[in-house]
Amino acid sequence: MGLTSHKVLALSALLSVLAVAGTVWLWPRLAGRGVRPLLGRLATVLGTQLALLCTLGLLANGYFAFYSSWADLLGTGDDGPVTIQNQLLDRPAGVQHLSAENVRDTGALGRDPAQVGRLEKVRLPGAATGLSTEGYVYLPPQYFQEAYRGKRFPAAIAITGFPGDARNLITKLNYPSVQLKLANEGRARPTVLVLMRPSPAMPRDTECEDVPGGPQADRYFSADVPAALRASYRVADGPGSLGVIGNSTGGYCALKLAMRHPEVFSAAVSLSGYYRAAEDPTTGDLFGGDQQRRDQADLGWRLAHLPAPRTALLVGGTREGDGDYRAETERFTAAAKGTATKVSSITLEHGGHNFSTWSRMLPASLGWLGEHLADPS
Repeated sequence: MGLTSHKVLALSALLSVLAVAGTVWLWPRLAGRGVRPLLGRLATVLGTQLALLCTLGLLANGYFAFYSSWADLLGTGDDGPVTIQNQLLDRPAGVQHLSAENVRDTGALGRDPAQVGRLEKVRLPGAATGLSTEGYVYLPPQYFQEAYRGKRFPAAIAITGFPGDARNLITKLNYPSVQLKLANEGRARPTVLVLMRPSPAMPRDTECEDVPGGPQADRYFSADVPAALRASYRVADGPGSLGVIGNSTGGYCALKLAMRHPEVFSAAVSLSGYYRAAEDPTTGDLFGGDQQRRDQADLGWRLAHLPAPRTALLVGGTREGDGDYRAETERFTAAAKGTATKVSSITLEHGGHNFSTWSRMLPASLGWLGEHLADPS
């Protein structure tokens, strides 16, 4: 029986009920003094707690789709090659530097930034919105090499899921090392990476929206962040200078930002992202009761009712194990058919809504994104 099978959940729930009933029945018989009754009481308590935790864990996994199979849970799943299907369906305050370190990579010859690049912890201020958030900037080795002196580099903004920390993009997904390896193999252009969390107004989940009377998160990502980067780094301007990639909430943000601002972002990648803004206690009222705003935050609705932007999108996920991802993605790609919005896809057979799944897709995704960015100039 599979991890997400209803039979597994039902069996776990039955064992939990039996464990509770067994504890109630045995407890008077374990009331004596001595080592054996004490160990018996401990065993019944621990067994009951374990059964209940397993049931709650299965319920949570079924709702959030963290793991799709036992192999996914145990880390023994398929690590085979990932391919991209090109679905051409129609045939200015500066960045505040907090710290810096060289990227460590087993394939690098040393720790010289001209060989492995440099990772800087920064605060990205918003001159127009007044928002700010901490993140990381990865500067590729070429940024420090004499041959590239004075050249400006393309950049990719990477956004993690809510309420994740930007450091997850380093410790969990290893963006700098993946980008370095791709560049060393000639599979990606030298690119500045900007690693961020999805909301500049924590603990509120802004869903990258300009909230009426609230934080202007869309404007922060599409205007403030690019301006701050160009004021502090040799980041290029113009077509092909910026891309955006994200997972989960960050994936939704990536698609929405590229669709709303194709003049800013030349391409976007969504890893297990969704297609309409979440509305829950962490978001509050994102739209001020305005149905038109709510509709425009639905990416499928945008394709059906607004002029399709001339942009390139890559959507990545699994056929099974990631909630409604597959069905929603099929609807989205169908809506893009015949429009100026070109959608490519990565589809894994199995995988949950987790870093293991996204790690498998990341090299191909960064390679694809690099194809839509300009060379340093």
